[in-house]
Amino acid sequence: MTEAAGGAEVDPPDGAPLRGPLLTLPVATALGAARRAGAPGIECSLDLGRSTTRVATQAEAWCWRERRYPYPERCRERTVYHYSGGAFEPVARYTSALVKLVPTDWGPPTFEIDGIKMLPTAKVSPLADAAHKVRLIQPRGKRVLDTCGGLGYFAGCCLEQGVAGVVSYEKSADVLWLRSLNPWSPAADPRLALVAGDVTAEIAKLPGQSVEAVLHDPPRFGIAGELYALEFYRELARVLGRRGRLFHYTGAPNRLTSGRDVPREVARRLGAAGFRTELCGDGVLAIRS
Repeated sequence: MTEAAGGAEVDPPDGAPLRGPLLTLPVATALGAARRAGAPGIECSLDLGRSTTRVATQAEAWCWRERRYPYPERCRERTVYHYSGGAFEPVARYTSALVKLVPTDWGPPTFEIDGIKMLPTAKVSPLADAAHKVRLIQPRGKRVLDTCGGLGYFAGCCLEQGVAGVVSYEKSADVLWLRSLNPWSPAADPRLALVAGDVTAEIAKLPGQSVEAVLHDPPRFGIAGELYALEFYRELARVLGRRGRLFHYTGAPNRLTSGRDVPREVARRLGAAGFRTELCGDGVLAIRS
């Protein structure tokens, strides 16, 4: 993989099964019920469904891996809690926006920015959705650019599908923090370079034709219009080798309420940047001319 230029490379999760327990409302409810019933323990998941484990329940605390934890005073729906050292707190941060990890019925969580869901979850697991989209670019043996890393599901699926290397950019320190706590985000892998940086600035530092496929999963147009700009698409065309494949997630905004046909706008703009395009599900599949 071509070495990522600029930005600050950060370490992905170290591959340990779990740094600490994560609680959701169903797990907290089960712990409380066992406590009230005087049960010696329960089987539950403390890593958002990746595995199950045995937890000992006592009157004053519950125990896991030879450590005692307080029972949470209150848990809300649609919230993941991590242990901060004194109490269980939401996996959420507010700097310029509220960034929050949100559990799903599928196991792998999504995340929200100011209440706007960043990943599809209604009909499919966000991880399964990512795997489908990654297959569209045929990553095996290729060098891949992942423009907006998020929780790392695209990058993780690239690794599973045999990518030669992937460089992934994420500019939000808060999203990177969510990712560090998410057990479904990819663990450390020598093929993955995770860079803390804004891809719209950092892409200019990448050599021409240095990648063979691109995954572009930007926030919606109203939040990050610069990631839909012709200038940026031309940079994607520059770093992508001829006949390289690109999948651009657009979502499917309602034309009647938004007044725009974003997928077709994206396809036209990519065409002007040197791509052959086709609408594909909730995005645009493009091939570098």
